[in-house]
Amino acid sequence: MASAQKKQEQKAEMSGMERLALRVSSMINHPVAQAQRWVTIHRLDTDGDREWEEVLGVIAETDELELTLNDDSSVTVRWEQQEVESVGKGQVEFEPEEAVPF
Repeated sequence: MASAQKKQEQKAEMSGMERLALRVSSMINHPVAQAQRWVTIHRLDTDGDREWEEVLGVIAETDELELTLNDDSSVTVRWEQQEVESVGKGQVEFEPEEAVPF
């Protein structure tokens, strides 16, 4: 019983920024988004102005990600599959997609 209550308290302590970053990260790392290499993120009523701008800033500053602001206030994030040259073989391999930087 005590551990369940402690888990609830930890959930309650998550900040708006942490919730938004976790949601955006989950959307970008979703298998469908990884296969198509893009995802559209909609701002929720619970997303604060400061948190939304901060997350968009992190995305915009990440070289591998391209951010497009849509007319409906959503944003589309796109990325290319990363190529890595095999050591000594001269062949190009594809790196597994990496997690979002936040």
